[in-house]
Amino acid sequence: MTRPNILILMVDQLNGTLFPDGPAEWLHAPNLKKLAKRSARFRNAYTASPLCAPARASFMSGQLPRRTRVYDNAAEFCSDIPTYAHHLRRAGYQTTLSGKMHFVGPDQMHGFEERLTTDIYPADFGWTPDYRKPGERIDWWYHNMGSVTGAGVAEITNQLEYDDEVAYEACRKLYDLARGHDERPWCLTVSFTHPHDPYVARKKYWDLYEDCAHLHPEVAPIPFDEMDPHSQRLYHASDMANFEITDTDVERSRRAYFANISYIDDKIGEILEVLETTRQEAIIVFVSDHGDMLGERGAWFKMSFFEGSSRVPLMVAAEGVQAGLYEEPVSTLDVLPTVCDLAQIDLSEVMPWTDGISLVPLANGQGREAPVRVEYAAEGSYAPLVSLRRGKYKANFCALDPDQLFDLEADPHEMNNLATEPASAETLATLKAEAEGMWDLAAYDAEVRQSQARRWVVYEALRNGAYFPWDYQPLKKASERYMRNHMDLNVLEEGQRFPRGE
Repeated sequence: MTRPNILILMVDQLNGTLFPDGPAEWLHAPNLKKLAKRSARFRNAYTASPLCAPARASFMSGQLPRRTRVYDNAAEFCSDIPTYAHHLRRAGYQTTLSGKMHFVGPDQMHGFEERLTTDIYPADFGWTPDYRKPGERIDWWYHNMGSVTGAGVAEITNQLEYDDEVAYEACRKLYDLARGHDERPWCLTVSFTHPHDPYVARKKYWDLYEDCAHLHPEVAPIPFDEMDPHSQRLYHASDMANFEITDTDVERSRRAYFANISYIDDKIGEILEVLETTRQEAIIVFVSDHGDMLGERGAWFKMSFFEGSSRVPLMVAAEGVQAGLYEEPVSTLDVLPTVCDLAQIDLSEVMPWTDGISLVPLANGQGREAPVRVEYAAEGSYAPLVSLRRGKYKANFCALDPDQLFDLEADPHEMNNLATEPASAETLATLKAEAEGMWDLAAYDAEVRQSQARRWVVYEALRNGAYFPWDYQPLKKASERYMRNHMDLNVLEEGQRFPRGE
């Protein structure tokens, strides 16, 4: 059996509403537009959780956060949870990661045979929220609006330095794979941190959006007293009261964000060019972990179930997946079974370990019965929130808050909560009963609180005395690189050349 190679391209905090059918026409993203033309494009794809670490653990495992227990950005991703890297490696694949996956805990591999870079975020429990202290801001790591007021141009930043390295290492790996020293099929995951805030971009990309018509949000800021309770909590969590956000701040933030989409497009273009010039074929998956509100409703960043935060781009280019636009709601949980399906892995050995569904049947004309599920239990929440997307409806539930119900066809900006409308009572009751069959919110809340409390104890203990970090340290074997005296120069030069000489 010949299994296909797989290239997974992941970005961070890319708003899915900007990908109605591949990148929006006005975005300067030629490489992603080219990829979109040969991909299945899922317009209504959702994250499993609108925050980095929970979203990524769910993406890799195909399991919701309550099942992975990665509730927030400082919750351990346990080693016994199978990921797509485990399933593929078990089937004979070489599995490699270049870039971010925000693993927390001592296991920094989770099925990857090789990591080419360290992560951009810490791997310990220092970012743990605390439901015992509702409303407390932990200022040194919580988001604040400095990302918006500080938006602008820079030629190098912490994040640009990181993503430059991610792309460089990925290209080097693709060249190495082309040499054919390892006959196994490969899965290379390349995961960038852009266009995640801070909203700072290189001038060459900033200049592309000088006359952009999309620098203002479509929905004006909503007064605090008119916000739903979770939006009010996020307002406080982001310290919005202590920042004066001007129209210029909003324009500059959105412009830099769009510019960083173009920056990422260039990096993806470099990777795809190496794939093409080395004559390697691969399934290509493009996805984001979650979105960014980008000032819509006056909200920024993620952490909510509104479309800008929870909807993500998802494209799959592969034989066996019909290229085109698909409107049916899907989830990043579906990537694992889809990739395994395309890799010809027996799904009976995969499905017990995933909450997702293979998208291959959907992309070949079959319907989808299951709703899309989303969870959130991290900073800015005081109790877990859950969401269901079924058909045109999205329903959000939290033990602390009034129910929410939106008709996304009639109300794409989610301005009209139908939960109190008599005409929608039956729809809400149906979705609420379905949600209650899936989630025990009281038990979920207790689990989150226990996890947080344990981690606060462990973190303080491990910071007292000698400290051994969990952060991944990339291994660079200098004695095995280039030419060394235990190597035959003639064999080396021929073996490292692609294409081979005559």
